[in-house]
Amino acid sequence: MEPEEKLIPVYIIGEKVLVPEGSTIIDALEYAGFQLKRGIGCREGFCGACATVYRLPGDFKLLGGLACQTVVEPGMYLAQIPFTPAQKALYNIDELNPDISTFLKLYPEVFRCVSCNTCTKICPQEIEVMDYVNAIIRGDIAEAANGSFECIMCGLCTMRCPAEMAQYNAGLLARRLFGRYLTTRSDHLFARLKEMEEGKFDEEMKKLMEMSEEELKKKYTERKLDFKIT
Repeated sequence: MEPEEKLIPVYIIGEKVLVPEGSTIIDALEYAGFQLKRGIGCREGFCGACATVYRLPGDFKLLGGLACQTVVEPGMYLAQIPFTPAQKALYNIDELNPDISTFLKLYPEVFRCVSCNTCTKICPQEIEVMDYVNAIIRGDIAEAANGSFECIMCGLCTMRCPAEMAQYNAGLLARRLFGRYLTTRSDHLFARLKEMEEGKFDEEMKKLMEMSEEELKKKYTERKLDFKIT
């Protein structure tokens, strides 16, 4: 006889429900009968769609995490948000300069950073958010782009920032500037694009489009790899 599942109390938008101990917030929400249409994506912690705010018993702090990663605790009060409202500048990347002047114009709040490191502490990706913000302040666009590369744009850093900045949007701008102006040109990529424009792969693509689902699966599993899967 299998042991009974242990249930613990949590509060979802003010309503007390009993959910299985050890569940992620997403699993708990669905167990409680919620049908999730927004605030949910990959379920594995890499899309950033399920940012959630919550409080724990006896703790004043408003905490945050991704619902697909965060495990429920007894007495947790939680609420999901569809997205993090934050200032996002509109710009044409071809009209910008890859230097500090662009951030002074588009994201001046970045320069209010007090280096409290709250953004880094809440980041579910364990990104050193404060470090890439400081790189922006120094005008080191390459370092900011590299430091923010794994950002999933969940917005949790912005929710906790006392300087009221949108770190993830500033990091996105740094990556765009780096990719557009500063990174080394990839000659083999441009060569492949030219081949595509000239129709080199049209016949092969046509064959693929005419294959059945089973044929495509077989071709995929039997493909030649440059490395060995162990």
